[in-house]
Amino acid sequence: MKFTVNKVNGVGLAAPQVFHSKRIFIIASKPSVRYPDAPLMEPETVINPVIKKMSKSKVKDWEGCLSIPGIRGLVPRSESVEVEYMDESGEIVSKNFNGFLARIFQHEYDHINGLVFLDRVESSKYLITEKEYQRIVSTK
Repeated sequence: MKFTVNKVNGVGLAAPQVFHSKRIFIIASKPSVRYPDAPLMEPETVINPVIKKMSKSKVKDWEGCLSIPGIRGLVPRSESVEVEYMDESGEIVSKNFNGFLARIFQHEYDHINGLVFLDRVESSKYLITEKEYQRIVSTK
């Protein structure tokens, strides 16, 4: 899964996206054409995650998905999350994620719970093509 995330320059991938019914996902982050302001985070394996706490403060931002190519949606997400999960070596990890990393975590967490970002978009007027999104990003 880490190989796939790197190969497609993605920021996350959940096991159900590659036809494995497991509660596992990879999150990673680095600045790119799609995410010019993304923080740097090496790929991390997340096993059996639990979101312990979500901030009441929500932020809407654009999301895309490897499972739904060519479409972006404006998705409200909690600004921060407190999480617990097991890493690749079997250690229990407790972390707080904020901003973009919190968004990635929630997006991948949705996948292992049978949801995609389209389930979170509040209206079809908040859907655009990847090409339109690239125009938005390039004018920032």
